[in-house]
Amino acid sequence: MALPVIGFICGSLRKGSINAQLTSALCARVEAAGIEVRHLDLGAYDLPIFHGDLESPAGLTQLKSDLLSCDGLIIVTPEYNGSLPALLKNAIDWVTTKGMDSFTDQIYGIAACTPGPLSGIMVLRELNYILTRIGADVVTPHVGVGNADNAFDVDGALKAQPSSDMADQMIAKLLARIATS
Repeated sequence: MALPVIGFICGSLRKGSINAQLTSALCARVEAAGIEVRHLDLGAYDLPIFHGDLESPAGLTQLKSDLLSCDGLIIVTPEYNGSLPALLKNAIDWVTTKGMDSFTDQIYGIAACTPGPLSGIMVLRELNYILTRIGADVVTPHVGVGNADNAFDVDGALKAQPSSDMADQMIAKLLARIATS
């Protein structure tokens, strides 16, 4: 059996984003296990704000293809006012217009990083709800990283506990679930 491919989506495009930092830290852990990773940059797909009167944008075909090329996906998202950023929600809404297989054919892991102590608990709850509502298999634990200023070492690796252990558990469960599906 070929090794799986894990796609990474970061719900923040901001330069210097703590969620981009968490994405990089999680990617490094997956790569250290010898697994291929793919970065799916939501800013590269040129998806307008969704509404039903619009034609499918050209970027949607590529995004769907990129999602389907992965055996598993890890979505890392910031929490904006207790919810998902519009960028991430918009991408999910567009993809579901072309069927649910981008969500039902892969295994998902989710993570969030925040500057405060609550570690994105509200956005993780909401993202889990949305993904499972559309048929995704989302592994637990979800990785919440609070107090981002102290969560990473000088090389960018995730050092905060229990977040670091939760990241290892999530990745292990994701890979195990892919192996049995």
